[in-house]
Amino acid sequence: MNEIFLGSAGIPISTKGASTIDGIKRIKELQLNAFEIEFVRSIYLNEKTAEEAGQVAKENEVRLSVHSPYYINLCSKDAKVIKESEERILKSLEIGEIAGADAVAVHVAYYSGLTPEQAYEKLKENVLNILDKMKSKGIKNNKFGLETMGKSSQFGSLDEIIKLCKDVGSRQLVPYIDWGHLFVRGKGRIDYGEAFDKLKVLKLEHINSHFEGVGKNKKGEFVDVHTPINNHPPFESLAKEIIKRKLSITIISESPILEVDSLKMKRIIEHL
Repeated sequence: MNEIFLGSAGIPISTKGASTIDGIKRIKELQLNAFEIEFVRSIYLNEKTAEEAGQVAKENEVRLSVHSPYYINLCSKDAKVIKESEERILKSLEIGEIAGADAVAVHVAYYSGLTPEQAYEKLKENVLNILDKMKSKGIKNNKFGLETMGKSSQFGSLDEIIKLCKDVGSRQLVPYIDWGHLFVRGKGRIDYGEAFDKLKVLKLEHINSHFEGVGKNKKGEFVDVHTPINNHPPFESLAKEIIKRKLSITIISESPILEVDSLKMKRIIEHL
């Protein structure tokens, strides 16, 4: 059975207030059902406000996820950067757990001068360390989401992320798919069916994802610059694949017009 959750990356633009709770309530008013708490610049919720946000989300039947801070690199040459990255990931996971979020999207690493193979080994070691700490902190429901990345300097092809999840073998380490990033990494090509086929090996009960349009640079190459939904990548063919496969999925709009594009995606899905 299809379970499709649609919502925005952060507080919808049309929200009257400026708090996370205001944003969650606005999502419900718009007849959407997902909300990603954006910690991209700072982890701005404490335990009390996270608990309150979680309660409001539960009452309004809104599925929560989290985006961790951007300043993370688990393959850095600087041990201090790795330590601080771990702390930011764990704090995002802890606050997300209190709020009842199901996953935290993390931009885990740059290759940092390492070969992809060396970066993989270093990252695997640091990810295992974080999973151990999650266990000791009692984080049971929230998952560490490895986001697929668009830049070739970043760890995060779909194959790399699936391999890492498979090798680690923890149900708390999952892919967090950014369809726009995959489109950029594929140099303007994306095969949704192939991506879902590859994901089958992980036996995921639910898929967390982002969607947005992407732009081009002066050379005419697709780059990781978010735009309102255009046909790069195409949304309708993704929607068809999700419906055909009866998937359980969250699609968070990371378009600059947030909920406007969430509602556009909803209309396309309902039409199909």
